[in-house]
Amino acid sequence: MAKLRFQALGSLLNRKIDLPEERTEKISDYFGESVFHDRAMQQYLAKDAYRRLRDCMQNGKGLERDIADEVASGMKAWALSKSVTHYTHWFQPLTGRTAEKHDAFFTPSSIGESFEEFGGAQLVQQEPDASSFPNGGLRNTFEARGYTAWDPSSPAFIIGDTLCIPTVFVAYTGEALDYKAPLLKALHALNEAAIPVAQYFDRNVTRVTATLGWEQEYFLVDDALFRARPDLVMTGRTLFGHSSSKGQQLDDHYFGSIPDRAAAFMRDFEKESHRLGIPIKTRHNEVAPNQFECAPIFEEANLAVDHNQLLMDIMEKVAHKHGLRVLLHEKPFAGINGSGKHNNWSLSTDTGVNLLSPGNTPKTNIRFLAFFVNTIKAVHDYSDLLRASIASASNDHRLGANEAPPAIISVFIGSQLTKVLNDLEKNIKDKGMSPDEKTELKLRIGKIPEILLDNTDRNRTSPFAFTGNKFELRAVGSQANCSSSMVVMNTIMAHQLKVFRKDVDALINKGSKKDEAILAVLRNYIIASRNILFEGNGYGEEWVKQAAKRGLSNIKTTPHALEKYHDKKVISLFKDLDILSPQELEARTEIYHENYKMKIQIESRVAGDLVLNHIIPAALSYQNKVIETLRNLKEVYSAGDFKSLSAPHDRIIREISERVGSAQGLIDQMIEERKKANALTSAKEASVAYCEKVLPYLEKIRYHVDKLELVVEDDLWPLPKYRELLFTK
Repeated sequence: MAKLRFQALGSLLNRKIDLPEERTEKISDYFGESVFHDRAMQQYLAKDAYRRLRDCMQNGKGLERDIADEVASGMKAWALSKSVTHYTHWFQPLTGRTAEKHDAFFTPSSIGESFEEFGGAQLVQQEPDASSFPNGGLRNTFEARGYTAWDPSSPAFIIGDTLCIPTVFVAYTGEALDYKAPLLKALHALNEAAIPVAQYFDRNVTRVTATLGWEQEYFLVDDALFRARPDLVMTGRTLFGHSSSKGQQLDDHYFGSIPDRAAAFMRDFEKESHRLGIPIKTRHNEVAPNQFECAPIFEEANLAVDHNQLLMDIMEKVAHKHGLRVLLHEKPFAGINGSGKHNNWSLSTDTGVNLLSPGNTPKTNIRFLAFFVNTIKAVHDYSDLLRASIASASNDHRLGANEAPPAIISVFIGSQLTKVLNDLEKNIKDKGMSPDEKTELKLRIGKIPEILLDNTDRNRTSPFAFTGNKFELRAVGSQANCSSSMVVMNTIMAHQLKVFRKDVDALINKGSKKDEAILAVLRNYIIASRNILFEGNGYGEEWVKQAAKRGLSNIKTTPHALEKYHDKKVISLFKDLDILSPQELEARTEIYHENYKMKIQIESRVAGDLVLNHIIPAALSYQNKVIETLRNLKEVYSAGDFKSLSAPHDRIIREISERVGSAQGLIDQMIEERKKANALTSAKEASVAYCEKVLPYLEKIRYHVDKLELVVEDDLWPLPKYRELLFTK
């Protein structure tokens, strides 16, 4: 193993940076060239087919079979013009990554000839070879009863020689087996709930769309060093590794220029992304060594989710060409920043208005306050559900680790907007208002844009923060599918807007003016949601105590966070809005528990293998060298001199024996706990057992291994060290 480490380090000495050729074309020249976008549809579809397809995409209307055949024919012609030979339904099962099964357009005829075939039937539905995907009791492996169905709202695209068609993945009985199906339902529910509220202020609004702008953080490591770390290969994170003398203390990576090798990689994956219509705009270093970030312009939420899933695949493929590996794990290295994926969420109308952006008049600002306060109220009422939506074995390592938001869900709005809400609470009267009071209040509301012009308040410790014209959910993990949190965010907002409409209409029916009714209800929501607003340091112990007094949950582990999916309130929420049936919710919760268990199980097995087969042999080899040196000293020196000279060697021998013995004993105990957990038949009970009984051993074992790393001779240590992984450019 040590040989592999030094072979990897040796390969770096001769590694040449593959700098891409200077671009001679503008991004706009090739942006979206691999996407069946609007321009391509107009070129390859008849006018009627194009019109009906656009109607389907924009308004969610069904597509008749004859039009599906026309669309398939046009899509095939476009794909063949780009030398495509295969097609696939591209979907997002509950594994967390994307899946696909490629079929050739090529079809032989009975007379020995061949032709290219792709019709409406192939476009609309495909049965994937997916018998091993998670089932959660809805889709048993032996039955393999599931299919993919075309999602027209997300455009088809080409990767390599394959036409990829975004789809949902469902059981033959109709239950959702993926991330996309509930997201589409949640977006539909939000649209239906938001339109009546938006029409309080503009009768011309006929559609409300959730938008999403994600920020993708990641690490880059050399491929050779990656392969020399079995823990990175098998789990995505380093189970062992003592902190490097230099980490991120100086912030010199964050404020430095992008390293040439990383920049070359970025340019390549950005070009591939732009060809696929992913509007990547920003790139920069992140705080930790060899950590980076990219971000696109915001898009419609469903499309943004697809683009993020696609981007992660592109990044990994392009990295191989550069001799690099992309680490998307939330905490691949201990002691330095982990990686997240901030989800910037907002709402926009078909009239071109961002509903979370203040306007220039009291009327437009009342609209802003309506959606702003309702968002806070939704997060307040369903904070535990939002926490569950970002839960994973890997994200648990990151949350609250002084570079990411804590597991306590709170909302940051800044001191200026806090004052605005305080003023509203103080000045809105329960029983009618005088004309002067109304005028004064509207003047105050009209000044909100002026306040926000200098809204420099930021709080990196808040999980959910308002940033001027959107809310930023900062707790999402770097390798997560954004759908998980976006389903919850849009669902709870849809529910809240329905409640808001009902509350306002009730006051209007009692004789209140519309604006007065809206403001009165908002005042009640401000009072009811007060506990979740927090402007201070989320990392401080004081906040933990204060949050407990406020009744806010601090759920630090995934199995306990997932329990919130079983709450009657949550089950009713998803059922009433037709997002997920109780059976579907139970099934995917079971999958999440099973996934957590397997992740910790794999980490436990890898840790045991590394310690027993690599770390301990290396430590004992060095111990034998020290023992041999000790014997030689005894032969050379007198008894008196030997006693003083042998002390350092004796200390090393003793420490190695104690550390090896402790690690060995802990592994034996961990294995016994793992056996007990494996015997549990309930996925929930098994995940809890792995969390509470198995996982703690990993840190205990790591402590002794990392101490051994400081003792054992460098030439014998089998694993590439943090200084090599993090500071190799």
